[in-house]
Amino acid sequence: MSESIDDVNAAVTYQTLQEGIKKVVSKGKAAGLLRLVFHDAGTFDKSDNSGGMNGSIVYELDRPENAGLKKSVKILEKARSELDEREQVSWADMIAVAGAEAVSVCGGPVIPVQLGRVDSMVPDPEGKLPEESLDAFGLKQCFLGKGFSTQELVALSGAHTLGSKGFGNPIAFDNTYFKILLEKPWLSSAGMSNMVGLPSDRALPEDDECLRWIKIYADDQNTFFEDFKNAYIKLVNSGVSWKTI
Repeated sequence: MSESIDDVNAAVTYQTLQEGIKKVVSKGKAAGLLRLVFHDAGTFDKSDNSGGMNGSIVYELDRPENAGLKKSVKILEKARSELDEREQVSWADMIAVAGAEAVSVCGGPVIPVQLGRVDSMVPDPEGKLPEESLDAFGLKQCFLGKGFSTQELVALSGAHTLGSKGFGNPIAFDNTYFKILLEKPWLSSAGMSNMVGLPSDRALPEDDECLRWIKIYADDQNTFFEDFKNAYIKLVNSGVSWKTI
């Protein structure tokens, strides 16, 4: 995959795109937009280089695993229609930058996103996203097949700190997710604590390798932010076809 982008044009385009997205991204919409990134890029399969960050999610919104994402696409459609009057922006670039803005607006790290992704015109194969019911071994195998280490799996799982999964303030991007994983509130019989997280979240602290990273991130938010930023950049570059100029 070749890559040749005029630095000046790319910088101007990035600023324009970022400004357009900032108008539609709010803390309340952040979790949905970040989920959109994971569900578009998460189809990547390293073995045949299929799927990945290619905007195909717009053709996959009726799949059960993508329930609720139409709302997030609609939010970006508004920004995209205004931007398209001036310049063509791919869905893949739009979604990648929107996810980075979602993290930033909620107090997370600032994540630079390179532009120039080409959109797919067809949906990605089904059944490529990690299943919510996977145990830690299954998750590690699944992420390995997408080119991600256990450390990157744990860092990216920290995105669940946003939204209503029970990991602290739903609109704050911080390391609370990891602190709560160590507490294992779902083992308590009290009230709603058994509703915290997905089965795949609860599986992570049961694995020694995952637990090591959970403890590091629970203890040091800056390390989590740095590792999340790097893993996010890798995620949004997964399986990308780059424009050549």
